Formats: sequence, structure tokens, C-alpha cells
Amino acid sequence: MASYMATVYADLIRKGRKTIEQVPEKLRAEVEAVLNA
Repeated sequence: MASYMATVYADLIRKGRKTIEQVPEKLRAEVEAVLNA
């Protein structure tokens, strides 16, 4: 299961508020997994 912060970043990316480049490096792989799920 994804961490809370990864889910938050994925939601912000879906809404167009953030880009994957703005996600901290240590969370990026997890956020990409949430987005691709």
C-alpha cells in the first residue's frame, strides 16, 4: 500500500497542481506506482 504522502502527491499531479519533477526523489518511484495503478 502506498504511503499517505505518495497518495497526496499523485492526487496533486492528477489535478495538475504538481508535476512528477516536483516530487521529492525518495517518493518519486512510489508516486509513479500510484499513478500507474
